Amino acid sequence: MKRWMKYVKPYWPYFLIGPLCMIIEVVGEILMPKFMASIINNGVADKDVWYIVGICLFMVLTALLMMAGGVGGAYFGAKASVNFAADLRQDVYSKIQKFSFANIDKFSTGSLVTRLTNDVTQMMNFINMLLRMCLRGPGMLIGALIMAIAMNPRLATVLAVTIPLIVITQVLVIRVGFPRFNRMQKRIDSLNSTVQENLTNVRVVKSFVREGHEQDKFGRSNRELKDASLSAVGIMILMQPLMTLFMNLTSLAVVWFGGKQVIAGDMLVGDLTAFITYITQILFSLMMLTMVFMNSSRALASARRISEVLDEKIDLTDEQAAQPDRLVQEGRIEFRHVSFRYYKNSAEKVLSDISFTIEPGQTVGIIGSTGCGKTTLVSMIPRLYDTDEGEVLVDGVNVRDYSLRNLRNGVGMVLQKNVLFSGSITENLQWGDEDATMEQLRAAAASAQADSFIQSFTNGYDTELGQGGSNVSGGQKQRLCIARALLKKPRILILDDSTSAVDTATEARIRKTFTGELKDSTKLIIAQRITSVMEADQIIVMNEGRITGIGTHEELLAGNEEYQEIYYSQMDRKEAQA
Repeated sequence: MKRWMKYVKPYWPYFLIGPLCMIIEVVGEILMPKFMASIINNGVADKDVWYIVGICLFMVLTALLMMAGGVGGAYFGAKASVNFAADLRQDVYSKIQKFSFANIDKFSTGSLVTRLTNDVTQMMNFINMLLRMCLRGPGMLIGALIMAIAMNPRLATVLAVTIPLIVITQVLVIRVGFPRFNRMQKRIDSLNSTVQENLTNVRVVKSFVREGHEQDKFGRSNRELKDASLSAVGIMILMQPLMTLFMNLTSLAVVWFGGKQVIAGDMLVGDLTAFITYITQILFSLMMLTMVFMNSSRALASARRISEVLDEKIDLTDEQAAQPDRLVQEGRIEFRHVSFRYYKNSAEKVLSDISFTIEPGQTVGIIGSTGCGKTTLVSMIPRLYDTDEGEVLVDGVNVRDYSLRNLRNGVGMVLQKNVLFSGSITENLQWGDEDATMEQLRAAAASAQADSFIQSFTNGYDTELGQGGSNVSGGQKQRLCIARALLKKPRILILDDSTSAVDTATEARIRKTFTGELKDSTKLIIAQRITSVMEADQIIVMNEGRITGIGTHEELLAGNEEYQEIYYSQMDRKEAQA
């Protein structure tokens, strides 16, 4: 409860005024049957028209006050719940932004989306309902119960049977409903993951003509969600007729026994009418409380899922940073006996005993078979992952001693999977430097060999990109990502197979830019094409998570078998194609 109070305190007036407004409505509902009884017992019985008119005016005034209370309760309840949800959603999103890759791996993307949207919405709806019902339900129950007992204690004993039955039913329904709602939220996770995966990889789906397979996959997730939803909602569907049955049986009993008292002259007709209304109010208030408890079970399931995100311990933080104000200035990189596993309980290492040094301004190529750990290796530099053993140093300082912000600001990365965002080309390039002028943007694009094709678009740099850059080619996307990284003017630039989709002539012009404009920056180039790294100051050859050779192209070609195999296989293929 202490956790959620953080989101209540800023809006406590709304949380307080909303229920108080509902009390006004409750008081009116309790008085209305009494007014009606007075009209029947006195006005109608005595044929006193003016008495009836006077009481009716009181009823109209009461109805207007009830309306004001109801509107106020709904308004302040909405203000409180929506603000609560907005702040909670912001905190959950901020926490996710701090997640490391290891943290994200614990949750599916679809699950995180569901927790940010559906789960927060469930809590918002519950709070709104709670604020409108927390005083209205109990207030009506207590008020109507007092009025009924005061009016006819003997007849009120009927409730001694009905209320325990309703309470027992509520407890059973809540115990059965809670796990069902939890399962339903998990099915929503699964459905969202399926949809997101399909839409993100729609080109692959269409190129392999797998639309039918994806429809079947979605159909299974959809059916599982449908079954889970029917199972959860089914318990609430059962609750409604049960409560109606209790209400009708109780009303029937009151009419039966109360009618006998009226015939015997022990009770007035108007009092019997009011008593029946109070009995209805009591049972209706119990139904409202049941709905609150039922929704609380779903909200509790959502609250637990949100708490899992907020309680997730982030394994990459600045808490242990010994030099948080330090900036990357030179770009010297050193690996000392680095080993790494993706899964800490796994015996297989992705990287094993990696050691090397890169001097400032050097261009270093990294080459090796697919899956040998090249991308994981360079991910250690900006601390996208932390080492299991050994240490990574930048400018002679362990990367753990930098603040993540300063470290990553000093490193520019063009990832193997190029990602662009919805928005204009200009907005995407400004990720590298949000204050960059148009001249700087064009200069960076020109260096990345992107300016010419951008200018060919009708709207130039104002061209809107589709989600993920879906309306540009793979080569164009790569060049835009390179331009974005160049705008950072990083001391360390990492290119992870980032020119694989461009032709060799364009790649050569891009490399020339690196040796000219970025001569003082340290450059790491991961490549599959050996021609991409042949001119590097040194080349690192990797195989199965280990370094099998370091040297220049000539040195490796003379004495490293793996490098020779890669070189001759690619050169022979090139000659054969020629």
